[in-house]
Amino acid sequence: MEKADVVVVGAGIVGLATARALLLTEPGLDVVVVDKEPGVARHQSGRNSNVLHSGIYYKPGSLKSRTVKAGRVAMVEYCRDRGIFHDICGKVIVATEADELPRMEALRERAEAQGIEANPVDVKDIEPDAAGIGALHVPSAGLVDYPAVCEALAEEIGSLGARIRLNTPVVGMRYRVVDTPAGAIGFKKVVGCAGLQSDRVARMSGAPDAGVRIMPFRGEYHHVIGKSSALVRNLIYPVPDPRFPFLGVHLTRDVHGGLHAGPNAVLALGREGYRWGVVKPRDLWDMARHAGAWRLARRHWRTGIDEVRRSLSHPTLVRALQRLVPALDGDDLVPAPAGVRAQAVNRAGDLLDDFVIEETETAVNVVNAPSPAATASLEIGRLVAERVLAGWKP
Repeated sequence: MEKADVVVVGAGIVGLATARALLLTEPGLDVVVVDKEPGVARHQSGRNSNVLHSGIYYKPGSLKSRTVKAGRVAMVEYCRDRGIFHDICGKVIVATEADELPRMEALRERAEAQGIEANPVDVKDIEPDAAGIGALHVPSAGLVDYPAVCEALAEEIGSLGARIRLNTPVVGMRYRVVDTPAGAIGFKKVVGCAGLQSDRVARMSGAPDAGVRIMPFRGEYHHVIGKSSALVRNLIYPVPDPRFPFLGVHLTRDVHGGLHAGPNAVLALGREGYRWGVVKPRDLWDMARHAGAWRLARRHWRTGIDEVRRSLSHPTLVRALQRLVPALDGDDLVPAPAGVRAQAVNRAGDLLDDFVIEETETAVNVVNAPSPAATASLEIGRLVAERVLAGWKP
């Protein structure tokens, strides 16, 4: 049997950052990272807007708020040191309806309470082709090439002695043993950073079932081409609905200089349901038998229908984007690869808004780490490593 001090399940940005933090804190630690995919960052870490978040949206004192602030600084330093693309270009949050103005002011107050710069502006001073009745400029937001960060992290942890086992799904766990098709791996501690499969990995590891389940929300993107691609300088966001941990359809420059529109938040028919045609019976069954999923649906079915309408009706999507940038031409939108957000839901039907990290005697599991986990990843990794190594006996 292969043996390790720590097995990290998941080679996304949080899993890789955790392995790095473990090795930097405890040099010589024997760490194995396993992932079922043939490469790193194949899901959320490689299928997102590549935005470096400022922290303006998150409740002061929350784990999101604490980790994104330190994580943002650490991420910029990491990219600068390794020559990875990053651009602190700033963004505008735009109100297009009168009822959004109080919510925008609440965001400004939240930012002020956390020391985050967020200035009321005339949106046209920042984005001349945008429209709105009010706007906040957040200069600390930006862009980062997160897939490149993941490749750099993988290379770094390899140089520090970690073994990365790709094409290696976890099919089960026993006491201090991870089972894979390639053989068993013994461990002293296991760390679950499994994203879309995080709740399942947590239960495999022996964590008590608290009734939290991952629900997959597909975020569909479009490339913006032609004349419309010149209508946005950097990042334009709507004022988010505080009932949901989603930020609404927005327009963002990508790390290659192009422009993206999206994502929406459509309930996917599989945890890796990147297209409407992907249906996973096991995943649907898990949702169907979870009381929280039904309670969420009863509470927010109108919003769900609106998201589906924007997914299936191109004119509806275009109208939503034209609220932000009226001159955008619907013919200039071309479908781009989608992402799927792993969003934890509890038995009460609440979408868990904060990061959730759970511990047992032999495991530390990152159960809920949606956006801004990429921005906060280096700090999340540090915190998880700290918990793994508390009272560590080599």
